[in-house]
Amino acid sequence: MEEDKLICTCMDVYKSTIVKAIKEKNLKTVEEVGEETEAGTVCGQCQDDIQEILVEINGK
Repeated sequence: MEEDKLICTCMDVYKSTIVKAIKEKNLKTVEEVGEETEAGTVCGQCQDDIQEILVEINGK
């Protein structure tokens, strides 16, 4: 299993947390992920990474 990656350094949110939220809540946007996990809500630097995770899971 791959190592869990820190995605949002401002809010200390890991990829596993984001993936879990996307799957459990059927999240579709970076904004929805931010509302649910707080990732990407401070400086915004990780928003591209969050978008990549969304595409990985949702296929778009």
